[in-house]
Amino acid sequence: MAEEHKHEESIMEKIAEKIHGHDNSSSSDSDDEKKASSIKTKIYRLFGREKPVHKVFGGGKPADIFLWRNKKVSGGVLGAATLSWILFELLQYNLLTLFGHISILALAVLFLWSSATTFIHKTPPHIPEVHIPEDVVLQLASGLRNEINRGFTLLRNIALGRDLKKFLMVVAGLWVLSKVGSSCNFLTLIYIATVLLFTVPVLYEKYEDKVDDFGEKAMKEIKKQYAVLDEKVLSKVMSKIPRGAFNKKKD
Repeated sequence: MAEEHKHEESIMEKIAEKIHGHDNSSSSDSDDEKKASSIKTKIYRLFGREKPVHKVFGGGKPADIFLWRNKKVSGGVLGAATLSWILFELLQYNLLTLFGHISILALAVLFLWSSATTFIHKTPPHIPEVHIPEDVVLQLASGLRNEINRGFTLLRNIALGRDLKKFLMVVAGLWVLSKVGSSCNFLTLIYIATVLLFTVPVLYEKYEDKVDDFGEKAMKEIKKQYAVLDEKVLSKVMSKIPRGAFNKKKD
């Protein structure tokens, strides 16, 4: 009886050791998973992006067009923009004149074709009904509205003097925009923006990791230079600005 009791105790000890070892392995696995997830969350993304590029553009058909998911539609839109720029900028064609000539030609051809089919007893040409999809228009309008509101919020915060760094960045950006605008007209500027919109995002999505790594290094260097500028110049300038009036308004 004593031997059987000892044998049962040894079996119970082995079972307890196995359970304890399994618990330790599962806890170590969970710790490894937490470490891996924390490492993943620390990956730098350009401009603090947390969503995929497709989601940044609102998802759906507009994002598919900008990111060349549908190459025929994307190529058609970019080709139409290029053709419009060539006609209006290089050939100096007038928009109303072009629209009138194309409309006259198209209507004349269709009218004569449809009229001729009644005499030669053939089926008239099939002219499809064209409708602009409501969901595409709503997605574009919603995305544009969000970006405009975000821009207004940013400009308001800058105007209230809450962020000197953003103020300097916006001033520099507007200065560059004014220089670009002085060297080319509005139509060329729109075309350049369209080409960039159809090329930069898809290239960024393709080489995302490399661009983010370079962007992280660049941002560290910019922050370092800004800290030096803030210490030597900006802090001295801000210290000379009287703040008594602002403090009285707050009180």
